[in-house]
Order: sequence, then structure tokens, then C-alpha cells
Amino acid sequence: MLATACGGSDGGGGDAAKKRPSASPSASTAAGKDGKESPGATGEPVIDADPARLPTTRKAALDLTGRVIADPEDFGPGVVARSPYESGPDTWPVLDADCVWQQREPGRGVLATLTRSFEVPAGRGKGPLRLAAIVTVHRTDDGARWEMAESLEESMRCPTQQLRQGEFIGGLGAGALARGEANQVNSEDTLVESGEYRSAEPGGPYPYFWEQDQILRFTFAVTAKGAKGWTDDEIGDLGVRAQSAMLMRLHEAVEKKG
Repeated sequence: MLATACGGSDGGGGDAAKKRPSASPSASTAAGKDGKESPGATGEPVIDADPARLPTTRKAALDLTGRVIADPEDFGPGVVARSPYESGPDTWPVLDADCVWQQREPGRGVLATLTRSFEVPAGRGKGPLRLAAIVTVHRTDDGARWEMAESLEESMRCPTQQLRQGEFIGGLGAGALARGEANQVNSEDTLVESGEYRSAEPGGPYPYFWEQDQILRFTFAVTAKGAKGWTDDEIGDLGVRAQSAMLMRLHEAVEKKG
């Protein structure tokens, strides 16, 4: 179930638990650092970025995350904002040694990160589907690659994870593709994770989906926690729409003009 881009949270693990910078870059990512364009496996940069348009300050990074991140309509009809809608700018999910998500401050390598939470309300025989979108701006390309590498490591280290009290994801399987592998051409690196979601309410198990992509110093992600009546394909379609919208906005925000 590959889309075009996926991880953040609210509370104690939240609707999107995927983002942290502290691992070695994955073998599938391309070389390059310090904000320079880094080609994927095809030899061409995913985005021909204008260095002057790449954020180097927290203020500029916060502005970019707000412009790039998905809105409810980007997921499709019937999707609405949840409350709280946006995470605070100084929250960063960390998976601890016991495979429980905790909230911490972002490291110095992160300029800005933003998570938005969404929902398809219950109706027509289906339970409430919870969704999230996340955009993170690192100081360097390598910082974004480290985030991707640790995301993959966490899926292998913790096949069952506690998002918050009474809320779990399990049976996790993850895969990574660099640009040029299996016709993946939309990002330098993409990770997809799927499994089962359980909670005290609405119960479960239901499908769980998360995808995250990296381009230059940026990562962006979507996640979905399933509910009664929702299929894997339906959840994946919502994620594809939102990821595509964020990818287009990132191009518009940093690509060379003319």
C-alpha cells in the first residue's frame, strides 16, 4: 500500500506516533547533506530546490509546515478536524525502551514540526476513523534521513506499541523504498507500516496504516487508526490523497521558479 508520502501526536502517543531523530541513515537513502539537493536512485533530485527558499530558521520552518500540511479536504469528503486540531510546536513523540510512546521536546536538529488530527465521524455502519498528518523540517538532509532510519528500526524493535493508555498497535510490518526502487519516484525515501489497531473504544482489531516520506530536509506523513467497517483499501485511498496534496505543496514552497 504505497502512496506518495507518512508520523506526530497529541497527548501520550496520539493519532500519529512516528517521528524522532536519532539513528543512522538507512542503506536505501541517497547521499548528500547540509541542505544540498540529494539525488535518489535515479540520479536526479526529487525537487529542484531553490536554496534561498529552503527554511534555515525556526520562524521560516514554522511558516512552511503550516503551508504544506494537509487540511481535512485533502483527505476527501466527510473528513473533519478533531479537537485539538494541531499539536504544540514543541512536542515530539519518542518510543521508549518499553515500547510506549512518550512526549518530549524536539532535538536541536529539528527546526519545526506540526501534527494535525482529523476524523471521519461514525455513520452508515462504520465507526469513527481517526487520521493525522505530520510535517517536520530538519536543519539538514541528514537529520531527515536519520528520522526515517529510526522509524524503520522502531517497527522491528517494537512490533507492538502503546500509543496511550488503553490504545495499542500491533502485528506491525514495515517496508522501505528508495527513489527508483519498485517504481517509487515521488520521494528520496519512503516507509510504509501496517498492522492492527486496538483500543478500549472502539475496540478492534482494526486496520492500522502509516506512511512517511523524506525529501531533502523534510519529512511528511499520514497515519490512520481504523474502525468498524473500514477496509485497508479505503484507508489507503485517504492517505494517498493527503500525501499527494502535501507533496505538491512542498514542490510549490521550495522549487526553483521559472
